[in-house]
Amino acid sequence: MRNTVSVLDISVDNVTMEEAVERFKILLSEPRVHTIYTPNAEIMMAAHRDPELKKILTEADMLLPDGAGVVLASKIIGTPLKERVAGFDFTVECFKLSSKMNINYFFLGGKPGVAEEAAAKVKIDNPDIKIVGIRDGYFTSEEEPKIIESINSSKADVLLVGLGAPKQEKWIHKNKDKLNVKVCIGVGGTFDGLSGKAKRAPAFFRNNGLEWLYRLYKEPWRYKRMMDLPRFILLVTFKKLGLKK
Repeated sequence: MRNTVSVLDISVDNVTMEEAVERFKILLSEPRVHTIYTPNAEIMMAAHRDPELKKILTEADMLLPDGAGVVLASKIIGTPLKERVAGFDFTVECFKLSSKMNINYFFLGGKPGVAEEAAAKVKIDNPDIKIVGIRDGYFTSEEEPKIIESINSSKADVLLVGLGAPKQEKWIHKNKDKLNVKVCIGVGGTFDGLSGKAKRAPAFFRNNGLEWLYRLYKEPWRYKRMMDLPRFILLVTFKKLGLKK
C-alpha cells in the first residue's frame, strides 16, 4: 500500500530514493502500463491551475517529490516527506539495475542527437544496459502512431519521456493505453543532463534545496517561471491556515 502525503490535494509518494527504486521494481513485475512523474513546485503550481494536469498527476502509480519546494510544503502542512527524490537521480538509479535485471529502455525526447549522446554516456557507467530505441522530441501529432509502433516493436519495458512538463505528462496519459511498455517515466531535461548539454547544480546547491537559485543564476530569463516557487509556498501556507488565496 502506498504511503503518500497530500500536497494541494495531490498525493505525493513519501519514499526515500531506495524505496522509490524498490517500488519501480514492483511496477515492472506487474502486467499493465504504469506511470511515474516527478513534479517540482513549478509543476505542482501548473497542476493547481490546470485540472487536466492535476488529474493526470493524481492517477500516477508513483509521484516523486523532485523539488525541495515540495518537501518544504510537506513540512509546512505538518506531514513531512522523508526526502527529496530528484527525477534525474532516480533515473540514474534505475539504470543501475541493468546488471541485475533484464530491462529494455526506450529514450524519447530532447533535441535531435541529445538522446543519442545521453545513451552513449549512460552505457559508459552501465555497460549491460539495453537501450532498444531512441527518438528525439521533435515530432508532429501525425507522426505519433509510427513512434508508438516503433516503441512497441522495440519490446521496451521502460519508456523515458523527456518532452518537458506538462507536455510529457499529457503525452504519456494520452497514449499509455496504446503502449506495450511496463513503465512510463516523465524525465524532463534528464537527457540534457546525461548528455552533458546541461550542467546540474553543484552538490552544495542540490543538497541544501538551492538548486532553483543556481538555475536562476545560470538562466536569469527564467525568473518569471521561478516565481512559482514562492507562490506555491504561499498557497500551501494559506491552505494550512484555512485562508483563501
